[in-house]
Amino acid sequence: MTDSKYFTTTKKGEIFELKAELNSDKKEKKKEAVKKVIASMTVGKDVSALFPDVVNCMQTDNLELKKLVYLYLMNYAKSQPDMAIMAVNTFVKDCEDPNPLIRALAVRTMGCIRVDKITEYLCEPLRKCLKDEDPYVRKTAAVCVAKLHDINAQLVEDQGFLDTLKDLISDSNPMVVANAVAALSEIAESHPSSNLLDLNPQSINKLLTALNECTEWGQIFILDCLANYTPKDDREAQSICERVTPRLSHANSAVVLSAVKVLMKFMEMLSKDLDYYGTLLKKLAPPLVTLLSAEPELQYVALRNINLIVQKRPEILKHEMKVFFVKYNDPIYVKLEKLDIMIRLASQANIAQVLAELKEYATEVDVDFVRKAVRAIGRCAIKVEQSAERCVSTLLDLIQTKVNYVVQEAIVVIKDIFRKYPNKYESVIATLCENLDSLDEPEARAAMIWIVGEYAERIDNADELLESFLEGFHDESTQVQLQLLTAIVKLFLKKPTETQELVQQVLSLATQDSDNPDLRDRGYIYWRLLSTDPVAAKEVVLAEKPLISEETDLIEPTLLDELICYIGTLASVYHKPPSAFVEGGRGVVHKSLPPRTASSESTESPETAPPGAPSGEQPDVIPAQGDLLGDLLNLDLGPPVSGPPLATSSVQMGAVDLLGGGLDSLMGDEPEGIGGPNFVTPPAAAVPANLGAPMGSGLSDLFDLTSGVGTLSGSYVAPKTVWLPAMKAKGLEISGTFTRQVGSISMDLQLTNKALQVMTDFAIQFNRNSFGLAPAAPLQVHAPLSPNQTVELSLPLSTVGSVMKMEPLNNLQVAVKNNIDVFYFSTLYPLHILFVEDGKMDRQTFLATWKDIPNENETQFQIRDCPLNAEAASSRLQGSNIFTVAKRNVEGQDMLYQSLKLTNGIWVLAELRIQPGNPSFTLSLKCRAPEVSQHVYQAYETILKN
Repeated sequence: MTDSKYFTTTKKGEIFELKAELNSDKKEKKKEAVKKVIASMTVGKDVSALFPDVVNCMQTDNLELKKLVYLYLMNYAKSQPDMAIMAVNTFVKDCEDPNPLIRALAVRTMGCIRVDKITEYLCEPLRKCLKDEDPYVRKTAAVCVAKLHDINAQLVEDQGFLDTLKDLISDSNPMVVANAVAALSEIAESHPSSNLLDLNPQSINKLLTALNECTEWGQIFILDCLANYTPKDDREAQSICERVTPRLSHANSAVVLSAVKVLMKFMEMLSKDLDYYGTLLKKLAPPLVTLLSAEPELQYVALRNINLIVQKRPEILKHEMKVFFVKYNDPIYVKLEKLDIMIRLASQANIAQVLAELKEYATEVDVDFVRKAVRAIGRCAIKVEQSAERCVSTLLDLIQTKVNYVVQEAIVVIKDIFRKYPNKYESVIATLCENLDSLDEPEARAAMIWIVGEYAERIDNADELLESFLEGFHDESTQVQLQLLTAIVKLFLKKPTETQELVQQVLSLATQDSDNPDLRDRGYIYWRLLSTDPVAAKEVVLAEKPLISEETDLIEPTLLDELICYIGTLASVYHKPPSAFVEGGRGVVHKSLPPRTASSESTESPETAPPGAPSGEQPDVIPAQGDLLGDLLNLDLGPPVSGPPLATSSVQMGAVDLLGGGLDSLMGDEPEGIGGPNFVTPPAAAVPANLGAPMGSGLSDLFDLTSGVGTLSGSYVAPKTVWLPAMKAKGLEISGTFTRQVGSISMDLQLTNKALQVMTDFAIQFNRNSFGLAPAAPLQVHAPLSPNQTVELSLPLSTVGSVMKMEPLNNLQVAVKNNIDVFYFSTLYPLHILFVEDGKMDRQTFLATWKDIPNENETQFQIRDCPLNAEAASSRLQGSNIFTVAKRNVEGQDMLYQSLKLTNGIWVLAELRIQPGNPSFTLSLKCRAPEVSQHVYQAYETILKN
């Protein structure tokens, strides 16, 4: 016998057996077979070979069997699209079945089969189901529209399903309304500009009527939809709040949070004097407190949301401090969150209670929690001035416990208390010094060194204490090394005779033996200060320190307002806007609270920028780019020179150059070409006397910039647009535009502080750019910028900065620094600010140059919708330094031959053809650097149309 017997078998295999059972005449056997198929499919076996046999089982009245077949179909339709078409007829038939459950099942499955080929066959059955007499079928069909839109949006729009969905908002059944709202919201989210949910008082009324009767998830859909509506006045806002308030007592926490979101949003529009406003505040507290009796995971979500609510409206929970007291069996994440809210609610009325509680927590066993509790005592001292003394004595009691990590945290917070209340609690320094040896954490060591340095005159053995730290200088962390360097310099300035050796030792350790650039730089600066001007050193190092603000960890108001609109979602748990963690194609819309007044003030929108002007669509700037950061990090090197810029200097910014010779000398010469080295030095009058002075100060009147007399060239100025929104710059909003007046270029800025803290120490720097634009003076903000204050400045610019070709050519990348951080943005400047006053060629030169420039460098553009005649056009262009060299009339057409010169010496020649009575002009440009032609054309269009 041969070996072939091993390759033949009488067993047909599992698939074969299932096939036979599926084709059986007995209904029970068939149902069992389909169940086996679904079981195999669930555990990951491939049963797609049975597709035709399973589809044949669809023709049955048995609801259970039908459900199983539909389940199989959903799973395998994608891999077998040609087979799936076989099922279409059954769907169409099932959509007309007398049993509403089968009709709904068919339409639900249709929505889940994501196969393009099938979708168009499903439109007719879906249309019937959307108008079905049974509400169960209608509500299922509504969700199916959203699913179909995700597969083929165009088809849904062409078939008119969106209009049918909008009609369902007026349906008599609340569940149909809720599903229609959910479907429309889903579609609107993926198409933010579509304005599908066009809500008005009538439709809002229908939604509120449905709200009371639908299921909990339906209520959430409706409440989320209401939260996106902006009432027309405070009366409408109050009426909606009254009808939403009953939802606060719902058992489902998601419904409660959605209701809180609507109320928090609409309260913005209510006057605080209204009786109803007070009533609403009282009604909001109990549901939030109730959420804290749920399981820990829900508590955590509730606490993260309450944290936002307390920052926005602390008055809601000001009497509920006790519910945030920590229970012994709370998980650590709940404990830490409760602690945070306790500090936010701390006030003079409840501080005794809070401190007693915090002192108790400081003796717990969980180290992280104890640390946070000790920090919390310090934060209370800074927040509630009347409690500071009690907080300090509590901290001293904790230091006496000699528990290492408690002592270290206490020292860190006492440092902050000294900063907040100078010359008040320094008597405790002796106690702190006793614990020097036990400090082993960098932050605590750094805090202790700061205290010793700051109060060296009160500590007899300050030099010995600091010397003890110096012994292991190279083993310390950077934070401690930097603090030690500063402290010893402070000590030297206070006791120069006794500590000369010590200061020399630390300076040599920091500069010669260290490879940390931050430490080295600080060492060199101190060394240079002490050796050249000890008086200046004293003013710098021992300067008055600004008092620290009480709540440093509050969320920025603009971000907080946005997060309030996302209560009950992931954004409220992460405390980040959705755009920070949602990836993918879905457009994330920025939400904001409605304006406080009931008048018709709409939220401010920047004016539409004219063509060619810097528009809102600015190129993104990515600070990670090597060249950008390298250039912008020089921000602290010193102020640029004010006065006429000199083209010969190798360091064009006039900053203090520690390396000598500047970065450019390392890089070699700049490449020729666009904005190459052939700079034109502006005339001495180019820098106006009001360098960096705020507009409207007396200085600007010297040039009479407002009346236009001094504006020799009436160059067009684009309206200001927002360059850096407050959300991206921790509350600093920057708007601006560019101007050219009397031969000098300025950047007109408007700085607005939308943060909670004062802003100071402003500085500005540009990255290298195509035309060498750079500030010609420091950014002078003469007084600190208080919250909600706006200041307008004019920053003079020179064109002798470093040059690097940008994409696009007129892209300017800017860094602005203040006491909070460094912020980056980019903007596009209009090219006409670079057109110089001596840009008029004589006719012979024009003719020779035109012939000399190759024909391939000539570009032609159309300027449409311009009603000016040749005279008016010529005069308007001359105002922006585009000069008419000659004018001819050829066959009824006016021909203007014009020239202009850029600040870097590039000439552009133009021929402007104007047909009287025709609003379209033809512009031909010739230039040795054709890259600029597109931008010159945009300048022409901007000037002629504005």
